Amino acid sequence: MERSGGRFSRGLLPLLAFQTVAEYYRLPWKPPVTAGLLAANTLIYLRPAFLHPILPSIHEVWFNPYLILKYRDMKRFFLSPFYHVGEPHLVYNMLSLLWKGIQLETSMGSSEFASMVAALLTMSQGITLLLAKSLLLFFDYEKPFYSEYAVGFSGVLFAMKVVLNSQSENYTYVHGLVVPARYAAWAELVLIQIFVPGVSFLGHLGGILAGILYLKLKGSFSGLDPLTSVVRNLTGILSWPLKFMKGLLRLRRPRISGRGTVGGSQAGRTVSGVWRCQACTFDNSVWLSVCEMCGTSRGHSGFSSSQSQHQYDNLTLAEIRRRRIERFGR
Repeated sequence: MERSGGRFSRGLLPLLAFQTVAEYYRLPWKPPVTAGLLAANTLIYLRPAFLHPILPSIHEVWFNPYLILKYRDMKRFFLSPFYHVGEPHLVYNMLSLLWKGIQLETSMGSSEFASMVAALLTMSQGITLLLAKSLLLFFDYEKPFYSEYAVGFSGVLFAMKVVLNSQSENYTYVHGLVVPARYAAWAELVLIQIFVPGVSFLGHLGGILAGILYLKLKGSFSGLDPLTSVVRNLTGILSWPLKFMKGLLRLRRPRISGRGTVGGSQAGRTVSGVWRCQACTFDNSVWLSVCEMCGTSRGHSGFSSSQSQHQYDNLTLAEIRRRRIERFGR
């Protein structure tokens, strides 16, 4: 249901949110590009009030080969994958994106994954457009392919499935059937068309062919592809102000309790800003008057250096452990 530029959930969106939070919570590293794609698709579907004036309506972005070619409507070409016709359509695609995106982005890195998604989206849309036009020219087959209206991220997801399973020797389940993982996209193409005949066959086929083409191009190109280089350089430029501010904070705020090192005597070697405990040889910040490791005082008690060293040498390991327990309470 749509009201005041926004949509209300029928119950599936909370499931998507819960699944996303659960998956990201268990990950030591959170893939940012996958999260961004999930957020973009969901926000475009929900159309909150602050985005409603600037987002085109779904009627303006339907992927339609006839309108794209006749009017050179690139808005339909690039934006249609991010629109969905209903909540089940969105949630099904986003759960698939969550699973595939986490695996691919974790294995290849965010920069390469972002460039891959951009390439797969462009190639899948282009191949679908080429297939529709070819059917019209060579077979005079206009309907339903050349005049159909389609939206959704599934074309890119089919391409990602091809990339993900390209090197797999395992078997997987596709709607209850056990098939080799590398052929899972083809099996899903046929089964979805049988059980859900209203979906875009050419869009899914274009995604599979885009995945195959991407792997061929990647295999024939040695080194970093240009698109990945652009993404990495752009990421570095955008993250530079954050790194600069972190550097300023480090310079302006000295460490009070530094995690030093424990080691033997290093005659002739000094480190600026630290002092070495003569009892346990732990390097402490100059801001501390007692050793962070064992609690021994810094040693300005009026003893001569030889007397002080003799005092520390008499400390046993048990005494150092006792001091540490008294200091930290553990």
